[in-house]
Amino acid sequence: MQLATFGAGCFWCTEAVFQQLRGVTSVVSGYSGGQLENPTYEQVSTGATGHAEVCQIGYDPGQITYDELLEVFFTIHDPTTLNRQGDDIGTQYRSVIFYHDEEQRRAAEAAKARVNASGVWKKPIVTEIKPFTRFYPAEEYHQKYYRRSPNQAYCRYVIRPKLDKFEHVFRLKLSGDDIKELRR
Repeated sequence: MQLATFGAGCFWCTEAVFQQLRGVTSVVSGYSGGQLENPTYEQVSTGATGHAEVCQIGYDPGQITYDELLEVFFTIHDPTTLNRQGDDIGTQYRSVIFYHDEEQRRAAEAAKARVNASGVWKKPIVTEIKPFTRFYPAEEYHQKYYRRSPNQAYCRYVIRPKLDKFEHVFRLKLSGDDIKELRR
C-alpha cells in the first residue's frame, strides 16, 4: 500500500469521490500543512493554523497508479481558484498536493503542467505542491461523512453533483460495489 495526500476543498467531497475508486484501500479525512499539532476542526476552520482540509488516500499501486489518482484530483475540483472551492472560502480549502517522495513530486508537477497546457481550465492552475510532513486525522464525525449522511443538504446539493460528474468521467475506474453505492 502507498499513500497520497490531497487537498481539494472540503474533505467530505474529496473523501466521497476517492472512496469509489478500485484500488483505493482507505480514505481518511484530516488536516495537513499547518503549524499547530493535533488541530481540531474548529481551529482549522479559522484559517489561522495553516492547515488544509485533506484526504490521505491509501492505495494499491498494482490496481491504481498515482498518476490516475492525480487525474481524478485535477478533475473533481477547480484547481484554478485560490483558497476557495465553491462557497467554502479560506486557506483551509486550498488546492494542494502533499507529496510523499521525489517520484510523487515529479508526477504532481508533470500532471499540473499537463492540465495547464490542456486548456481544460480557462485560468492557470494554482494547486500547491508541497512536501508531506504531518497528517492529523479529523474527528470521527467527519469520517465517511457522505456515506453516513447522504440525505443531509450539503451532501445532496454539493457532494452528490460531484459524484455524478465523477461517475460519468471515471466509470471504468470504479469498483463494482461502489457503483451501486453511488446510485443510491
